[in-house]
Amino acid sequence: MKIVCQNRKAFHDYSIEETLEAGIQLLGTEVKSLRDGKANLKDSYVLIKDSEAFLLNCHISPYSHGNIMNHDPLRTRKLLLHRKEIERLRGKMQQKGYTLLPLKVYFKDSRAKVEVGLARGKKVYEKREAIKEREAKRTIERAMKNR
Repeated sequence: MKIVCQNRKAFHDYSIEETLEAGIQLLGTEVKSLRDGKANLKDSYVLIKDSEAFLLNCHISPYSHGNIMNHDPLRTRKLLLHRKEIERLRGKMQQKGYTLLPLKVYFKDSRAKVEVGLARGKKVYEKREAIKEREAKRTIERAMKNR
């Protein structure tokens, strides 16, 4: 499994409740650009519309050797999920505070996949607590290592 890009900020700003793997419908130059590792998930999200899931604001850079056949970097891309999964996610998203975020893009058996997470936004104090816990773990690990 070759990871192309990750959305690290999603883990800081949201608490991820559930993850699932989805295929992504791409053009030829987009696949080549992904293989070069030129993608960015910052500010991207998943929208469910008419029983279909779409990835919005995912930036895949134009392929360097693609001439007039290059793609639009910020185009809307369709995610390939089963209808039952989409309906289940739609039901959970209608609850207060849930959103769908892409967590990482990777290749699995030469096919591009997106890991999608059902997330709930963190409050400011929750983010501070998470930072304090992380720092406490680091100091404990340092103390155990130096001991």
